[in-house]
Amino acid sequence: MNPEEYANLEATERAHWYYAGKRELVRRWLGRLGALRREARLLDVGAGTGMFATEMAAHCEVWMLDDHAESLQRLRARFPAERVLEASGTGIPLPAASVDIVTALDVLEHIADDAAAVHDLARVLRPGGLAVITVPACMSLWSDWDVALHHHRRYDRSQLVARFTGPDWAIVHANYTNVLAFPAVWALRRLRRTRRQAGPRAEDRVPPAWLNRCLQSSYVALALSRVRFPIGVSLLLIARRRELRDAGN
Repeated sequence: MNPEEYANLEATERAHWYYAGKRELVRRWLGRLGALRREARLLDVGAGTGMFATEMAAHCEVWMLDDHAESLQRLRARFPAERVLEASGTGIPLPAASVDIVTALDVLEHIADDAAAVHDLARVLRPGGLAVITVPACMSLWSDWDVALHHHRRYDRSQLVARFTGPDWAIVHANYTNVLAFPAVWALRRLRRTRRQAGPRAEDRVPPAWLNRCLQSSYVALALSRVRFPIGVSLLLIARRRELRDAGN
């Protein structure tokens, strides 16, 4: 993504309801599925500023991968150098079956060949390991924000599920998230396109504290539910790497 977007992200992600909520819901899903153990190795693909990795370091052994200089500079200032890997999501420099969890939080949309990236996630995961994926949803929400972040696409549920359909994967959960915000996000982005607005975006501003708390609570609660939503601003998918004997069936 554009270099200035790292500064925007770093300024807001600690407190902003969307970023904080995304980290919380992923952590809680991993806890619900019994994946968080001190000896478990987690690889965060597209680690960005390292905020998620920093929080997860209290729960498991965290490794990070990114290929952007702005990200790598921040990660190497925070973590041991050997745990910061420089590569794209389609060339992970780790042996096969060497990690227990892979996370790719708003990453696949940045990769032209997302199928190749998913294949590499399967390669590095141990049998029984978990992949946790978040992506932006619904091409109707495409905006200058997607352009600035160098997105190739926004997904619908069937597209994302199709990437994890095959002998390597068993899908645990796939659902739209950030559901309640969809009407407001759709209207704001349509307005920006119509008026060709520039300047500050809603994504770059932390709302008032009371509203920020309410938005985060509702976002996380719905993302943890088993209700199947028809639409949302984002998608969450959790898939388990099949045991080798299962993959061969």
